[in-house]
Amino acid sequence: MSAHIDNAGHGAHDAHGHDDHDDGPVSHSTFKGYMTGFVLAVILTAIPFWLVMAKVFDKPNTTALVILAFAVVQIVVHMVYFLHMDAKSEGGWNLLALIFTIVVVVITLAGSLWVMYHMNTNMMPSMHDMKNMP
Repeated sequence: MSAHIDNAGHGAHDAHGHDDHDDGPVSHSTFKGYMTGFVLAVILTAIPFWLVMAKVFDKPNTTALVILAFAVVQIVVHMVYFLHMDAKSEGGWNLLALIFTIVVVVITLAGSLWVMYHMNTNMMPSMHDMKNMP
C-alpha cells in the first residue's frame, strides 16, 4: 500500500509536507543591506553622543527630546535592516504584533507614570503638614 497522496494543483511538497513554492517577494537581506543598516546605526548613535558631549543645546530637556527622536529612528532602522520587518512580512502579522506590543508598552508606561505621580502628590507630606508634626 502506498503512502503517496496526489496533490495535483496544490503545489509541490517536500518529505515534511512543506511547500517549496515561492510566496512572493520576501526581503532576504544582502551584505549591502546589512552594511547600510550598520552605517545608519553608527551615525544614529554618534550624533546623539556628539550632542551630549559638545553640549549643543542649552536646555537638558531639548537634548533629551532630540536623543529620544534619534532613538525612535534607530529602532525603525534596526527593525527594517536587521529584523526585516515591513508591512508585507509574514502576511502582515509581524506589523500587527508590533502595533499590539507598542500599545501594551504605552499603556504600561503611561499607567505607571500616572500612578507614581499621583502617589507622590497624595502621599508626600506638604510643608504645612511638616510644621504641624510633633
